[in-house]
Amino acid sequence: QVQLAESGGGLVQAGGSLRLSCAASGSIFSVTSMGWYRQAPGKQRELVTDITSGGNIHYADSVKGRFTISRDNAKNTVYLQMNSLKPEDTAVYYCNLQTFQTFPFRTIDYWGQGTQVTVSS
Repeated sequence: QVQLAESGGGLVQAGGSLRLSCAASGSIFSVTSMGWYRQAPGKQRELVTDITSGGNIHYADSVKGRFTISRDNAKNTVYLQMNSLKPEDTAVYYCNLQTFQTFPFRTIDYWGQGTQVTVSS
């Protein structure tokens, strides 16, 4: 099985920075993508950013120019550098890994435990 261990959340002032880490372990094959989602109180979980196995990167419009996703393949780790944080960035951030399974034929999503990011004004 696959496990995702998250770290790096915390409390920061507006304009500050945080760096989240997500280390994957276990039996990992045919990874489609890794990324970050977030969920604020009373809202649905939303995609923040992801990176495909081929290196293609997508960012939500709300974080473009402020957040950067990166990957260390040797360490099976993905990072999220968060700069110029705003109060509206406050949420629980979840690491996501999507992998492909041939039998049954399907994709499978794995999730980290979540890490709280709180930005004060």
